[in-house]
Amino acid sequence: MIPVEEARERLLAMLTPLGTEQIPVGEAFARVLANDLAARRTQPPSALSAMDGYAVRAADVAQIPARLKMVGAVPAGKSYEGKLGPGEAVRIFTGAPLPAGANAIVIQEDTDRDGDTVIIKESSPVGRHVRDAGLDFRESDTRLKAGRKLTARDVGLAAAMNRPWLTVYRRPRVAILPTGDEIVLPGEPVGPNQIVSSNSFALAALVQGCGGLPIALPIAPDDPRALQEVAATATGIDLLVTTGGASVGEHDLIRDALGETGLVLDFWQIAMRPGKPLMVGTFRGTPMIGLPGNPVSTMVCSLLFLKPAIEKLSGLSPSVPALQKARLSAPLKANDRRQDYLRATLTHGADGALEVTPFGKQDSSMMSLLAAADCLIVRPPHAPAVIAGDPVDIMPLAGDPIPL
Repeated sequence: MIPVEEARERLLAMLTPLGTEQIPVGEAFARVLANDLAARRTQPPSALSAMDGYAVRAADVAQIPARLKMVGAVPAGKSYEGKLGPGEAVRIFTGAPLPAGANAIVIQEDTDRDGDTVIIKESSPVGRHVRDAGLDFRESDTRLKAGRKLTARDVGLAAAMNRPWLTVYRRPRVAILPTGDEIVLPGEPVGPNQIVSSNSFALAALVQGCGGLPIALPIAPDDPRALQEVAATATGIDLLVTTGGASVGEHDLIRDALGETGLVLDFWQIAMRPGKPLMVGTFRGTPMIGLPGNPVSTMVCSLLFLKPAIEKLSGLSPSVPALQKARLSAPLKANDRRQDYLRATLTHGADGALEVTPFGKQDSSMMSLLAAADCLIVRPPHAPAVIAGDPVDIMPLAGDPIPL
C-alpha cells in the first residue's frame, strides 16, 4: 500500500491540461481561461457623472449659495457638445459624460431650481462625484489571468472589457463505468440479492460540479467479456472512472479483464480507510481511476483523487483538500497504518469553539451518514489515541454549511 499523498502525486503526474476552444462570453460561467484576458477598451471611456445633479466648475461653487445659469441637460448615452463657461451649469444624470470645462458634480439634493437658474446650496470640490476615464480599467489592461475559473463577476468583467469570445480549456469528458451483478438502476426491479446503484449518480454529480462532462456507461456485470465490451464503448473520453471490481475477491475483475484489452496499471491499494482498493493506470492510452464499490469509499476517494484530476485536466491548479482544526467531543482509539477519514458532524461548544463529533458507525456502505456529515476527521497513519477535548484535523465537505 502507498500513502495517500504519494498516490495523488502519481495520479496527477500522468495528467496534462486538455486542449482549448473558443466560446461566447455568455457561456463562460465556470469555465477555465486558457489565456490572459486584456481589455479592448477603456472603462469608462471618458469622465462620467456618478450621480444625478449638475455639472459645474468647482471654482463657481466654492462660495455658497451660488447662482448658476443652466445651459443644457445631458442624460446617459448623450453628451453636451458645448463647453461650460464661468457661472454655468449643465443638468446631468448618472453615467452621462462630463461637459468640457466641468470638473465637479453637485447632487440634485443640494440644489434648488428657479427657471433656468440653479441655486447651489453645497460646494463641490474638483472631482467630486466624477468617475475619471479609466477608473475601472484601461485598454490593454489584463484583468483576468489564464487558469482562472470564471465566476459570474468575471463573466460580467469580460463582457465589459468588450471580449465577446473567450479561449477556455475544454471540459474533461469523464466516462463512468459501474460494475457488479448485484446493482440495478433506481426504479428497476430489485432482486433479493441486489442493491440500487448510487455510485454512478453521485459520481456524475461530482464530475459536473468540478467542471467535467459525465458520460454514463451501462452497468457491467461480473463477466470478463461483458466488462470488456462495455469498456470498449468508452471512446472519445479524457478520463475513465470505474466503480467496483477493484478489490481482491475472485469476482473483482477490473484488473484481469481490462488488463487483457489495454489496461496498464500504475498502482493499486492505498493506505487509507475507506478506499484502500483504489487503482490508477491507463486504459488504451486514456487515464483511468478504479474506485472501490462501497458508496462511501467511492465518494471519499473521489474528493481526494477524482476532483484534483478533473481540475488538472481542466487547466486549474489541482486543489488539495484544506484541513481545519476542531475540538474532539468523543475519544478515538489509536490508528493503524492506514490514514482514516471519519464521517463527523460539527457544532459549537459552550465556549463557542468548533467541536467535531464522529459517527459511532463508520461502515463504508452507509451513504446516509456521509450525506449527514459536515466534515471528515482526518487521522494520519499510526496516530495515537486522543481524548475528548483534543484538537483534530477535519476536512470540510464541499457544499455543506460549516458553523464557524
